[in-house]
Amino acid sequence: MTIRLHTLLKGAVAGVVLSMTAGAVNAAPEFTLRWGHYLSNSPFLQLEKDFAKKVEAGTNGRVKIDMTFAGGLGKGGELLGLVGRGAIDMAAIVPGYYAKQLPFYKAFQIPFVFSNPKQAIAISIRSFKELPAFKQELDSQNIHFLFHQPLGVYYLTGKDPNCDNIAGLKGKKIRSFGGDVPKIHGAVGAVPVSVGVTQVYEALQRGSLDYSFLNAGNILSNRLYEPGKYSCGPVMVIAGHLLVVGNKTWNKMPKDIQDVFTAAAAEIQAKYVAFVDGHENAAKAKIEAAGGVFKPFKEMDKWRAQAPDLLANWVEVMTKRGKGAEAELVAKSWRAWMAN
Repeated sequence: MTIRLHTLLKGAVAGVVLSMTAGAVNAAPEFTLRWGHYLSNSPFLQLEKDFAKKVEAGTNGRVKIDMTFAGGLGKGGELLGLVGRGAIDMAAIVPGYYAKQLPFYKAFQIPFVFSNPKQAIAISIRSFKELPAFKQELDSQNIHFLFHQPLGVYYLTGKDPNCDNIAGLKGKKIRSFGGDVPKIHGAVGAVPVSVGVTQVYEALQRGSLDYSFLNAGNILSNRLYEPGKYSCGPVMVIAGHLLVVGNKTWNKMPKDIQDVFTAAAAEIQAKYVAFVDGHENAAKAKIEAAGGVFKPFKEMDKWRAQAPDLLANWVEVMTKRGKGAEAELVAKSWRAWMAN
């Protein structure tokens, strides 16, 4: 009888412990965050999905992050306002969409400033730490910086193999975008044409476009090697979107959870350039296997010399906006950092 009672009590205690453990694991998260992304879900965003998992695991389930892709929580040009006022919690922000609100971070999308993605991201990290204008800019929009996405290098892709020299570009219609990219195309006598990424294939096929201007990942995913066998470059390096969390959300979370976010962001940032390089190299290999041909652009130094100094032009624009001293410091610092 005594033995049986002891066994029953032991079983009951074990059941309570298991129940408590299951309850701890299955407890509702303290913070469920909505992350709005302008891009469609794809392998290219794997590290960002890994970031969400690291935060969830690092907080033992106290934080849950729900990612919504393809503009489901707001289009690319809407996300800054949404995250800044707390309508959503996190967002991928493209500085180029916000020239007025994020003019300092927009400078990371000026052509012919950076030599490679690693350099661009290293300067981004250093700028945030050493140049007050960058943090102040994000603070003014009520957002907290987590990490900066690198982008693959840009290539000219078309039917004509003469995309590897300046003379071959004269009079050619090249896909262009933004305010600065058309200036580097125009500098070599090309004709900038605004064409959406999803329309490039047909434009190359019809001849209304001679060359696209995209990275290898986009060349592969849009099968541009079919209407355009030749890809010449790399031509241009710019940085991509910022991953941010709104200050309203950030300030609600205790420091131990903030620390998990910060550590996970640093880990992803450290891996991102190598990840993008690997993704782009794999894309190039698949394009070549499908019959595409990559050619180095022979006259990049000459092209850069013919193009306007767009970083200096940016300083002039910022001076007219009353931010000349800050912009001068940015340009001077960047040029010095890149020279070392």
